[in-house]
Amino acid sequence: MQSFYPERFERDMACTEAEWLQWLPRAVGPHAYQINGTSARVTIGEGELRLTWQVMPPRVIALMRLPRLRLDFAFSQLDDAQRLAFMKRFDLYTQRGGG
Repeated sequence: MQSFYPERFERDMACTEAEWLQWLPRAVGPHAYQINGTSARVTIGEGELRLTWQVMPPRVIALMRLPRLRLDFAFSQLDDAQRLAFMKRFDLYTQRGGG
């Protein structure tokens, strides 16, 4: 888990769009959100997070093919501590376990 999240960043997620849409409600927790096509707006106190996503070609490792979704994060009117608190929960609910 990171200790700092900038106002804007992107990630590649190893999931399908359908999986992402199932994870989203739990990942944002008590915060209100609205989905519009391939974007979502999450209200976090006085600020917000705008998420946009795009289905990408799968990642291929030898014979394995992993789905890939590019997710862009754009926070506004949230300080470092607020972004960290939100992302701590978000990462917990969207990470995939292994081992």
